Amino acid sequence: MAVSLQAAVSNTLEPTIVATPTVAVVMGSDSDLPTLKPAVSALEDLGVHVEVRVLSAHRTPLEMMDFARHAKQLGFLVIIAGAGGAAHLPGMMASLTTLPVIGVPVKSRSLSGVDSLHSIVQMPGGIPVATVAIDGGLNAGLLAAQILAISDSSLSERLEEYRQQLHDMVVAKDARLKDLGVDAYLDVMSNS
Repeated sequence: MAVSLQAAVSNTLEPTIVATPTVAVVMGSDSDLPTLKPAVSALEDLGVHVEVRVLSAHRTPLEMMDFARHAKQLGFLVIIAGAGGAAHLPGMMASLTTLPVIGVPVKSRSLSGVDSLHSIVQMPGGIPVATVAIDGGLNAGLLAAQILAISDSSLSERLEEYRQQLHDMVVAKDARLKDLGVDAYLDVMSNS
């Protein structure tokens, strides 16, 4: 039983999507998009307008720098930056703006994303990047929404509804496990 952000939003106030994007989701390569899609979906389900870009710290450094330097003037409030391998994009973005940057390490073939995680999480003092788990696009989107919800009570309510759904889902699973027992519960899980 998956928790749907869309259901959380539809059960509360209707989200209002502003004309100006408030969250930028950037990646170093389009191959990172499957990792960042859950962030985009979560934000859109919560009514947060998102702009998605491919901006490589290594292959398009001037475009990346221009975007990061002007992100605040463009109306962005939070940047989610995903990158694999050397994973310099989140740190470079953070070095060029005072907006909050959330880094998403993308799982790589060679080191399973540990290289990306270390690159993003080990920022020097003074240039912070909030870092989520390897391939943690969903949590990046939710963290961005939580940052925005500090000054948006409607968004805060939608996040609270989503959290309540998570709670209710676990309570229902616990009750079902107690009712069915371990073997029957596993049988149901394997047939789902």
